[in-house]
Amino acid sequence: MAAIRKKGSKETPAISTASLPDIIFILLFFFMVATVMRETELKVTFKPPKATELQKLEKKSLVNYIYVGPPTGKYAEKYGTAPRVQLNDVLFEKQEGVDQVRYFIENERSKVDEKLIPQLTTSLRVDRDVKMGIVTDIKQELRKMNALKVNYSAVPKGYEEK
Repeated sequence: MAAIRKKGSKETPAISTASLPDIIFILLFFFMVATVMRETELKVTFKPPKATELQKLEKKSLVNYIYVGPPTGKYAEKYGTAPRVQLNDVLFEKQEGVDQVRYFIENERSKVDEKLIPQLTTSLRVDRDVKMGIVTDIKQELRKMNALKVNYSAVPKGYEEK
């Protein structure tokens, strides 16, 4: 028996690009929904200290940030250059900020499920030039609230600032 063969070369058909815009819009929509925007505007100067032993935080959604440092830019004109405590988007004077830490932690705890409260971490983002007294006061307030998981934000020793 003889095999039947077609004469001529077999060409691959062109790829249809009709569904390409649909795919692009689906991806765009997905990234718009899945992306988390920065929640707070940084109103204090934060030059992190350098450290040798660093660990990455696992669940960043369970981290509360407390910023301490001198006000930056337009806020320096209004509030001066003394170190301030920033909780969410509000600047407080040193002692007032320490007093507000309790309410800040209570508010953040109310936003999460009760099972996750022991996993909440408080990250202190303290400017490297700030005196340790204000940090100690904040830590004392955290102890009173039984918020014992505290993290200090830092950068590696060889890190170059931009």
